Amino acid sequence: MKELADDDILPLSLNHTFWTWSAQAKVAPISIKRAKGVYFWDVEGKRYLDFNSMVMCVNIGHGDERVINAIIEQARLLPFAGPSMATHPRALLGKMLSEITPGRLNRFLFTLGGADANENAIKLARAYTGRHKILARYRSYHGATTGAMALTGDPRRLEWEPDLMPGVVHFLDPYRYRSTFHRTNPNISEVDFAQDYLNHLEEIICYEGPGNIAAILIEPVTGTNGIIIPPSGYLKGVRNLCDRYDILLIADEVMSGFGRTGKWFAVDHWQVEPDLMTMAKGLTSGYAPLGAVAMKPEIAEYFNERVYQGGLTYNSHPISLSAAIANIKVLHEDSLVEKAAAMGPVFRHFLTDLGEKHPSVGEVRSIGLFGVIELVRNRDSKEPMAPYNQSSPEMDKLRRYLLDHGVYLYTHWHTVLIIPPLIISKEQLAEGFNVLDSALEITDEVVKK
Repeated sequence: MKELADDDILPLSLNHTFWTWSAQAKVAPISIKRAKGVYFWDVEGKRYLDFNSMVMCVNIGHGDERVINAIIEQARLLPFAGPSMATHPRALLGKMLSEITPGRLNRFLFTLGGADANENAIKLARAYTGRHKILARYRSYHGATTGAMALTGDPRRLEWEPDLMPGVVHFLDPYRYRSTFHRTNPNISEVDFAQDYLNHLEEIICYEGPGNIAAILIEPVTGTNGIIIPPSGYLKGVRNLCDRYDILLIADEVMSGFGRTGKWFAVDHWQVEPDLMTMAKGLTSGYAPLGAVAMKPEIAEYFNERVYQGGLTYNSHPISLSAAIANIKVLHEDSLVEKAAAMGPVFRHFLTDLGEKHPSVGEVRSIGLFGVIELVRNRDSKEPMAPYNQSSPEMDKLRRYLLDHGVYLYTHWHTVLIIPPLIISKEQLAEGFNVLDSALEITDEVVKK
């Protein structure tokens, strides 16, 4: 096959690729050629600071030779094994995960990514409990497959209704900055704030019938819908409600796992043990596709004499499992979980400084290296810089400025998400925040005094 010139990459990609999450006539991809550390380069040699870990997944940074070599070695030894085979990477990864997952989560169903991990978690929960309803939050994203999209609360779900998995009921998030319950009482204590949202959840449980509910599925820290960090007592309160009504708790750690929040998993901050936990993204840091469902022993044992009707050809793919093993070793060897925790206050300081300087910043939130800037047209009214489920000229211009100045990140409606690789240094953070500082002058211009 003839080698492609760099100049051919973009036109051929546009001619032959059907792009996801895009109107096909409006895509404007970056022609990326290589990546290393916290940076990637396009075909023209322009360098970008990756402030989004590509797709919120490259936790250990780009181009780590330890993971690359593990993939190469596995490809030489055993590039594929069917999902019914026992392999060295399958055995070792299960052991390694059991040592870092919370509580008694020690059995793992390996999937292709986060969406099918969430779908399998739902299948397991429904089979184990004999119930069909699933409760999930409105400001959530759980994947784009039919079942995972039904679980998703945000507007990406609406496009495909009604042809989605039935039985999902959504409830409100404890989102303090835009709390539905506390618009006239913004100074409520954190404990009371959490309790109000727990009362809301319990009311829905009662309305839907506890005996019909298999599980409650939540992102312990909300991801793309705003890095919403739960108030003190909330996650333990959800766990208590699940115990009271005999409902399983599923934690979606696809984005928040593997050091992102300064702990191995976000639930570790609140010492909460879910019954099932899904993971992907940071599981391999994106070096190969892989997801997993962690479960308590009793859930796995339920299927000792029952057939679990599920599985795909590439489940437990040895190359992906080897990538995960090497990735976890890097996280251990380089103390990246601990580094994310140590960098958390530095990161928050950068965010706070921006918030104090720029009138278009309504609020900043972060935990570990998981942060968001919420942009508004007026701090008093909290009018967002872009309408719900839309962008705006200002947000588009902001993102264009960042890309033009070599900073790659994700904007979602009126928010700017900052999710860098865990290896990032203070100096590299400063590099990105200096560009952000200048970019925010764009949104400051339209602030209503």
